[in-house]
Amino acid sequence: MKKYRAGVIGFAHMHVNSLVKDFVSLGDKVEWIAFSDLKPLTPSISDKPSTRTSNIRNVMEMTGMNAQYEDYKKLLDECSLDIAIVCCENAFHGKVVSDILSRGIHVIVEKPMATSMEDALSMAEAAKQSGAVLAVNWPSTWFPGVRLAHKLTSEGAVGKVFKFAYRNSDSMGPFSYGENLTEQEMAAEWWYDTKSGGGAFWDYCCYGSCLASWFIGTPVRSVYGLRANFNSPFGTAEDYGTITARFDDAVALIEGSWTTVNRGTPSGPIVFGLKGTLVTDGNEVRIYDKRHATRPSAVYQAEPLPEDRDNIAKEFISHLEKGTPLHPTLDIDINLKAMMILDAGYRSSISNQLEQA
Repeated sequence: MKKYRAGVIGFAHMHVNSLVKDFVSLGDKVEWIAFSDLKPLTPSISDKPSTRTSNIRNVMEMTGMNAQYEDYKKLLDECSLDIAIVCCENAFHGKVVSDILSRGIHVIVEKPMATSMEDALSMAEAAKQSGAVLAVNWPSTWFPGVRLAHKLTSEGAVGKVFKFAYRNSDSMGPFSYGENLTEQEMAAEWWYDTKSGGGAFWDYCCYGSCLASWFIGTPVRSVYGLRANFNSPFGTAEDYGTITARFDDAVALIEGSWTTVNRGTPSGPIVFGLKGTLVTDGNEVRIYDKRHATRPSAVYQAEPLPEDRDNIAKEFISHLEKGTPLHPTLDIDINLKAMMILDAGYRSSISNQLEQA
């Protein structure tokens, strides 16, 4: 049995906990070597759950790792890693991931791929030159309902698609799940700092950008983006964002919010076709193909994902060992298309003009 030497670089994103947990579940298949965190632009003043201090503590407990490096490059030079899990600040993805890939080390980086098209292309080039595998993890990849919605759409369940809509579920921000941070503590977290790649735009609009790229299939042409701060005056980053993305023959409406107590309607994806509308709501997918009808004409329940590939760790190892393709949303191609939407949308939110992708 091949054993993979793994390390963790960056603890800014709390999803590091679930990523590491998935790899820990592989048992002796993974040998945990060392970890390193990047120096934040603004030091955190809290060690409450979901902060970087808490994330480091959790990962150490899960893996038993004690070898900590102040400089991630020194870790890369001194430790022979096979796989690196990267959960640093969004704005640092481009440099960190490219450094790792250039050494021939496989990378799983938490979404979004990057915060600029330039950085994303650098990452893709580093993977191409080194031959190392780059996967961008999306929690939505592991939702059976989303996969079923895509399958039904691709089979023509609603006809030719002309509109795609997605918004995140209920959220009042990254620390609204029982962490109880004060505004002063949140102000010191990278999530609320624009320069670090924080904000609802990168946190949540990225999901819709990835899914729209997968469902619609063709590259985006132009994008209008908007960002606003409604409920987070202590930070420099937005807590609300929207994207309108124009494709050749379709449009995507994407919304990301840290200001939503209850979304009121399904998050989606919701797919509008010339023959009907598909609504994704959890593991249920509903088809409406009769005008004015309030009840769906068909309801489908998603089956659980295959047990041998139902999380990022199993999927990634299967790809390395058996050559099974990564799920499209994890692969570089879809993520570069998603970055075209995000990059143009972010530029538009600054210029207040429609931007070409």
